[in-house]
Amino acid sequence: MEGDCLSSMKYLMFIFNFFIFLGGSFLLSVGVWVLLDPMGFREIVAANPLLFTGVYIILAMGGMLFVLGFLGCCGAIRENKCLLLFFFMLILFIFLAELAAAILAFLFREHLTREYFSRELKRHYQGHNNTDVFSSTWNAIMTTFNCCGVSGPEDFEESLFRLLSPNQLVPETCCQRSSFHGDASMEQCVSGSVAFRHNKGCYSAMVDNFETYIYTAGVLAIVVLTIELFAMVFAMCLFRGIQ
Repeated sequence: MEGDCLSSMKYLMFIFNFFIFLGGSFLLSVGVWVLLDPMGFREIVAANPLLFTGVYIILAMGGMLFVLGFLGCCGAIRENKCLLLFFFMLILFIFLAELAAAILAFLFREHLTREYFSRELKRHYQGHNNTDVFSSTWNAIMTTFNCCGVSGPEDFEESLFRLLSPNQLVPETCCQRSSFHGDASMEQCVSGSVAFRHNKGCYSAMVDNFETYIYTAGVLAIVVLTIELFAMVFAMCLFRGIQ
């Protein structure tokens, strides 16, 4: 009976880790394809700091899942205690890292407020400056979400941006691209015309865009943590059951 239970656990763990292996392979393939794509997609991604960072996150996640799935599959099917122990330690490390991230996010939750982002924008945003990561990231956000500032265009009052560009009330990324009819419209937009700029803040715009995904992300996080716990239990049971 014990042997049948151990055998069932071994094949369940193999199937489970095989899907993890396939998922990691898929993410790695997507990341490598985007970086090496000869059709010009790489240039599009490189022009957007958020997308560019996302590609490397996908590559890192894909590589981690690939190694994790491989170790789990080989350790289970070959009944290798060394691989199972390494798999257990890797899962434990990931689990503790996720737990630490959740605790830190809770402790520093005040840094995710609208006021904090507004203060940082006033202090560090430089406008159209591709060499400054902070400014480039905010330009990408305002362009992607069709928004201006954190709470609105008023965030640029008494800011570093106004000191560097005294003739502009808002940066060009706040302007409505569909409304452009030449340099005159651009001039009106950066001079403060509400008809040619986005007046909604990026904080509200991003919350509106991601609101439907927040609960899904929470459920997925709980599912992932539960799966990791079961994976550690299975790995340790197999490790102890192998003679």
